Amino acid sequence: MSRKRYVARGVPGGYRIWDNRGRRWWGDLYELCPDDLLAELNGDANYEKITALLKRYRALKR
Repeated sequence: MSRKRYVARGVPGGYRIWDNRGRRWWGDLYELCPDDLLAELNGDANYEKITALLKRYRALKR
């Protein structure tokens, strides 16, 4: 089984997405684990879907 490029890691205050290839954090701090966003990033990586998911998770933070 191949290693995933993007994984969620627990940090104080929530979750962040770690990019294994770039070896850096990707995106914002999320209060809830962004499972569907991770699935899209590691899967098809459809730009429109990723943008919609990012907007949804940003709205949950407010």
